[in-house]
Amino acid sequence: MAAETPDQHPSSHGPGHEANHLSLEGIHGTVDVPPERAGFWKQWRAFVGPAILISVGYMDPGNWGTDLAAGAQFKYDLLWVVALASIMAIFMQIISARLGVVTGKDLAQASRDWYPKWTRVPNWLLTELAIAACDLAEVLGSAVALNLLFHIPLLWAVIITGFDVLLLLGLQRYGMRTIEAIVFVLVWTIAACYFIEIFILPETRPGFLEIGRALITPRLAQTGMMFVAIGIIGATVMPHNLYLHSALVQSRKLQKDEASIRSAIRFNTIDSAVALSVAFLVNAAILVLAAMVFYGKSQLTVPGGGVVTFGADSDWIRIAFLTLAPLLGTAVASTLFAVALLASGQSSTITGTLAGQVVMEGFMHWRMAPWLRRVITRTLAILPAIIVIGIRGEDSVNELLTLSQVVLALQLPFAMFPLLHFTSSRKRMGKWRLTGVLLVAGWTSAILITAIDLYGLPDSLSTAWRIITGG
Repeated sequence: MAAETPDQHPSSHGPGHEANHLSLEGIHGTVDVPPERAGFWKQWRAFVGPAILISVGYMDPGNWGTDLAAGAQFKYDLLWVVALASIMAIFMQIISARLGVVTGKDLAQASRDWYPKWTRVPNWLLTELAIAACDLAEVLGSAVALNLLFHIPLLWAVIITGFDVLLLLGLQRYGMRTIEAIVFVLVWTIAACYFIEIFILPETRPGFLEIGRALITPRLAQTGMMFVAIGIIGATVMPHNLYLHSALVQSRKLQKDEASIRSAIRFNTIDSAVALSVAFLVNAAILVLAAMVFYGKSQLTVPGGGVVTFGADSDWIRIAFLTLAPLLGTAVASTLFAVALLASGQSSTITGTLAGQVVMEGFMHWRMAPWLRRVITRTLAILPAIIVIGIRGEDSVNELLTLSQVVLALQLPFAMFPLLHFTSSRKRMGKWRLTGVLLVAGWTSAILITAIDLYGLPDSLSTAWRIITGG
């Protein structure tokens, strides 16, 4: 193997990087990796985990709103968009993991070290804004679930979610594997709830042949389809996940020889593909459930004589909970829905805090106590929710979710293009740079997502302004 320059060699972080600034220092290199001769399954067990944490961002409450709207308005016709968004997400996360394995840097560290000094603060602030927006969606998801399950007023439910800082602080004391295990349980709770909804409850067993046709037949013929499709893609690929994944892979004790790097890339690729495929199945199940229950209807009568009316701008999460039980003839349907929503919100708050730690330490080299970092992130998410809900009432939840997705979509190119720039570079990645299918798929995904964001930008900005001003 030819000699490598310091920038190419993964064990060296180059002249612009202080060696003591590690990604997530408390869990960096804490998970042992067996030698290659240990066999496939033993190695796979060691590497599986980071992508599970990443996958929760792909089935957070922001995704729920767009998936429910797609199924209710267009039945299965936008399933192919969910599949396309998931495929693009898999490629971007595989590339993010590759950066962390090969360079020993996360995306924030790489951006700090390899871009001009003046870019650090703007990049950091933009990323923090995206994390706060994402956390807003998780706050709202958890709060709505508490409201639906226990009839706690939404404003108080939002405040209660602020105390989940204690959850993460408790988990961090027990190491990376414990965090991964808890999130794994939450992810499979979501998946199990939807498995029961789709496969067990007889009222919602879909036509799988029709679903299969929808997956392989792209169409955007109906009015309003493009807008919802943009929402699905915008809610799927999360900018903070690109920073976080490149850091989480370094929780493994990675060796720097060629065989070890190849093995780490291979198993992180498998981990990403499997975990995000589960996320796709969950998103597809949400859309299918909405199609089965709501498609072709404009209003429903619930027990007690109340009428629930819905349209393009409806709060689909709340409507789904209120109407699933009477429509399907069993209270368990609504309960499963709310439990899955609560698991979604809580698992996403864990990864959001870790992402905040990565970008602050990576861009700025600031150390902050985990409890303080969590309090700041949670406060930035809770304050807008408390103010808007306090002034405009509980009907504003859907608007706040929309606003959070607009902010995420605007930030995404600032994460995708640096990631692809670094991983396509021979100088930064050496022989492990992107080539072939991964190179083409990565750049195509980034360009397509950015084009879709730009296409929807005028409408997104006008919607955001209307929400902010209360117009």
